[in-house]
Amino acid sequence: MEGLDAYEDAARSIEAVSDVAKHPVDCIYVAASAHDTRYTRICVASIRYFYPDIPIRLLVGGSLERALIRELRRYWAVETVELPARNYGWGFVKLEPLFGPPGERFLVLDSDTVLAGPILETRAQSDAPFLVDDESQSESDIKRLYYDWEELRAIDPSAQPPRFVFNSGQWFGTAGVLTRDDFAPWVNWTMPRALRYPERFMPGDQGVLNYILNQKAALDGLQVERRKILRWPGHGLLGLDVETIAKGSSPPLVVHWAGMKEARLRSMTGGDLLTFFDKAYYKRLPASYVRRRLGGARHVLSAWLRGAHVWLTLASRRLGHPARTSCKRIETTLTKRPGS
Repeated sequence: MEGLDAYEDAARSIEAVSDVAKHPVDCIYVAASAHDTRYTRICVASIRYFYPDIPIRLLVGGSLERALIRELRRYWAVETVELPARNYGWGFVKLEPLFGPPGERFLVLDSDTVLAGPILETRAQSDAPFLVDDESQSESDIKRLYYDWEELRAIDPSAQPPRFVFNSGQWFGTAGVLTRDDFAPWVNWTMPRALRYPERFMPGDQGVLNYILNQKAALDGLQVERRKILRWPGHGLLGLDVETIAKGSSPPLVVHWAGMKEARLRSMTGGDLLTFFDKAYYKRLPASYVRRRLGGARHVLSAWLRGAHVWLTLASRRLGHPARTSCKRIETTLTKRPGS
């Protein structure tokens, strides 16, 4: 494939530049889970396409194949953040970089993302401790997708209308600016993490992170800069394709398939981007063709079993019976890799 040949040429060119230029972030964190292993591989390959030498660290908030961790370390120089091996709950592991080495500048990514361009160039244009996507939402969607600031006033009289909102699947931050105490009124730092007022926030990390940053910006003058860094395929991918990436003419954006994942990559909007980086990932591995085919088959099977498990769970609840776990056990058995 012509694009993959261009991959190696582009990587060599970028590597020559990165040797002499300091990155505007110290590392890129990727939130990884057992259900998104294929996307984790794709995400890592996209990062390395543009930044061959930047530190990449996995944020593991639950179970993850040990074989995948070893594979990423050996072939793609990816490390894993040393965290207690526990269930962190939905998305909460992405808050951990905030409490890392003070002053560390980072980018946090969900695993179902790819870099479509040199996104760190956008970060280099800002000195603010935080940089997030410049997102526009209606008031009703803000309350649905993030938090209801009017209801929060019953708990926190200082609650302010949000100045901004952003999807937490891609954001730039700086460690040591916020503390766990800032979140303590809203988050139980138990395992798994849990919201103290789940009815007032979107589940997971997204709503509460938006609230804390908005409050700090409004009341304490915290600098949170907004730039367009996200492209959601649901709004179209005009100007973002394999050809523009291979030519080096793609804009500095993160593509995020939030809520849009399918069992087969080719069934997804922007599936050509995913396939491009999927092939690039396996090109570094021995027996790349066989590994990629097996990886794709495991991904499809796992997605099907998860769907069947959800269907059985909902059906059993309607019938008043305990949820069945048979599909979950089958999925764990069939998708477990040797040595994992």
